Amino acid sequence: MSIFSLKKSRESNFGIKLPKILVVLSFVLVGFGCKGTEPAPTPIVTEPSTAKQYDTPFTNVPQTADILMYEVNLSAFSATGNLKGVQSRLDSVKSLGVNVLWLMPIYPIGELKGVGSPYAVKNYTQINTAFGNLEDLRLLVKEAHKRNIAVMLDWVANHTSWDNPWIQNPSWYAKDAAGTIISPPGMNWNDVAELNYSSTAMRKEMIKSMTYWVLEANIDGFRCDYAEGVPTDFWKQAIDALRAIPNRKLIMFAEGAKKELLSAGFDMIFGWDFYTKLKDVMNNNKPASDLLAFNITDYNNVPEGSQILRWITNHDDGAWDDSPINIFKGQKGALAAFTLTSFMGGVPLIYNGQEIGYAGKIPFFSNNTTKIDWSMNPTILAEYKSLMAFRNSSNAIKRGTLEAFNAKDVVVFKKKLGTEEVLILVNVRNSKVLQDLPFSLTNTSWKNALSNENVTLSTSITLEPYSYLILKK
Repeated sequence: MSIFSLKKSRESNFGIKLPKILVVLSFVLVGFGCKGTEPAPTPIVTEPSTAKQYDTPFTNVPQTADILMYEVNLSAFSATGNLKGVQSRLDSVKSLGVNVLWLMPIYPIGELKGVGSPYAVKNYTQINTAFGNLEDLRLLVKEAHKRNIAVMLDWVANHTSWDNPWIQNPSWYAKDAAGTIISPPGMNWNDVAELNYSSTAMRKEMIKSMTYWVLEANIDGFRCDYAEGVPTDFWKQAIDALRAIPNRKLIMFAEGAKKELLSAGFDMIFGWDFYTKLKDVMNNNKPASDLLAFNITDYNNVPEGSQILRWITNHDDGAWDDSPINIFKGQKGALAAFTLTSFMGGVPLIYNGQEIGYAGKIPFFSNNTTKIDWSMNPTILAEYKSLMAFRNSSNAIKRGTLEAFNAKDVVVFKKKLGTEEVLILVNVRNSKVLQDLPFSLTNTSWKNALSNENVTLSTSITLEPYSYLILKK
């Protein structure tokens, strides 16, 4: 679910018993609107965890800057549309250079007032039988870990379905002045009931449910849906508790743009504004240099080590807006846009089907019958592999300083770290462009990072429509 999308609603063969986990959770509650009348709680201590650690915690969870994330819409991803279908394609995902797998919600979907949205969670600690069972998830995670891929679950903390067992605790839910449980205000998500974060008991149960998956399924983190619809102090509480689990490195990713979420312990936030600016430059003839200027603004007040996730599509855009092929005027435009989101800064996201140029919308509600044809466009897939192989190999791209050059029709920037230097030029127009080069780049020698061919720059360069050059010293 997305705060900006109003169009949709929304279970050992090997068990190590951990010491009981006691986490002190302190917080002060301020006004949350009509969230109930419970007094602000004093510091609380969670109950000891009864979950067992299944298998061995994954030790190769990547540093945030090294993440290449891949989002899976389970129903569309494979012919079987389930967890086993994801497991069967892990080698294909790995071949892209992916090291983090994000699974869209795997939980049972609410039926009362339901519209089939996987973000209407009926039970936080069960798996939708259409997707499989706990053993299927455990095997998927185990096989992903063998390939050095971390696995994240999608977590929905703002609301539940109307038939979630939690509804038997009315004080756990937000209410109107008449005392009636409400849906999230102003969102048009009538299939879900908003949770009340003034409830200490609900907070404890939410953290307990998240801990369940870390221990019982050995998952490596969470993508947290509509993170801005949940008090930031709860995220601090939850993330502190999760990170206190022994021998764990977890990835916490917020679907939200507020940078205060990073101070709560999230590793990444969502880059909506960069995506909007990218479309503005590529579709509305705005100066290419605007994107570079915005990149600097976007990273203002982002703490060292934290990142912004960037994309050209995800489940929301791919279902409600359009495919990158149509948004960016063809395969070449989509590749140019992906190059910009992947090399300028931040953590890149690939949404299933994007890497083979799937041109249609991909629904994700329970009535979805769309299946991705993985035989499509092998040349596009090869280009994705080439681009990501270089990005994964380049510390300058992932951690280097950026030098921007002013141009109207070509995004020109250099990334540098130590002795490694990379120059990137991306034509953001659907026409051939003759681009003058700044004096500092004239008569310089490089290698094409994708083809390894020698390249000598003169005073200008001609770039074909939506073409790009990635050059290395």
